[in-house]
Amino acid sequence: MIARKIDLHHIHQALRRSRVVALLGPRQCGKTTLARQLVPPESLNYFDLEDPSAIARLTQPDLTLRPLKGLIVIDEIQRRPELFPLLRVLADRQPLPARFLILGSASPDLLRQSSETLAGRIETIILEGLRLSDVGAAALPRHWQRGGFPRSFMARGEESSFSWRQQFLNTLLERDLPGLGVSIPAAALRRFWNMVAHYHGQVWNSAELARALAVSEPTVRRYLDLLTGIFMVRQLPPWFENISKRQVKAPKVYIRDSGMLHALLNIGNRRDLENHPKVGASWEGYALEEVLKALQPEEAYFWATHGGAELDMLLFKGRRRIGVECKRMDAPVLTPSMRIALVTLKLDELCVVYPGDRTYDLARHVRVTPLAKIVNAA
Repeated sequence: MIARKIDLHHIHQALRRSRVVALLGPRQCGKTTLARQLVPPESLNYFDLEDPSAIARLTQPDLTLRPLKGLIVIDEIQRRPELFPLLRVLADRQPLPARFLILGSASPDLLRQSSETLAGRIETIILEGLRLSDVGAAALPRHWQRGGFPRSFMARGEESSFSWRQQFLNTLLERDLPGLGVSIPAAALRRFWNMVAHYHGQVWNSAELARALAVSEPTVRRYLDLLTGIFMVRQLPPWFENISKRQVKAPKVYIRDSGMLHALLNIGNRRDLENHPKVGASWEGYALEEVLKALQPEEAYFWATHGGAELDMLLFKGRRRIGVECKRMDAPVLTPSMRIALVTLKLDELCVVYPGDRTYDLARHVRVTPLAKIVNAA
């Protein structure tokens, strides 16, 4: 098992601060493994809502949960949303005999009752797959190709990893989403998801996808929000402010896990990845996700003008404005677009991320940094 020290640290810190902590993320990303390091699955304080015995124990949830002390784990909480009002009551007790770690495979927007019922009592941690810092810099090519889902990354070979990801996608569409009350046909959503993969790293154009799928723009928007809500897609919003240049005001879309992107694009091995036309966009999305995990900014955007200037990501961390450019090349150079972004956005720092191993300056406030150094230094 790969140690996930950073994620465990975040969970411990949140449990010290908050009465209820929600550990949310896609299925199979490792939530249960981490939770079981805190509370063993055989404990009376552990409830897996996919286990019939745990469901039976919660037939009368108040009588079952109220006497328990210490940390209580409830896994797959989206299967029993009616528990949220009870958790609010139990979390308000004084003195507080127990804290709750709830695990779910959907965002707070999809688990609307959690944000409404537990407002002011709950802290949310979004867990993704294995970080590059978890697996080590030497594993970067494998991590990029296979993604961060533990079973995909640790599979014995490329074929086994690719097969696992294909099965995961099928199960998610055919079983897990209907379990969340989603009534969209699996075939329609899979077709949409494949199209989003081809838009990976591009500005969203709902009209174009709506025409291709022969559905309305609101329907396409609903599909996109659904995939965002189950942590499969990232919508990176545009940053725009009152400056003279005409700026892009639609989001960029990314498949959050690079391994899932490659499965959707039918890229089964490293050779196919290197020769694929989306290889540059794949690297960009992979690097952006790792930078976001490492730096944990308060806000993240992209920026682009209709004149052609753009910045892959604009981060707000504290009072600092940090620009991020991702370049899959041996030796990135300063571009006109970087100069424009540096001045126009008043950046404190512009970081050019690349897959090499040497750090060097391109200009004042502009530094080329290996991705592995960023994630290990954070």
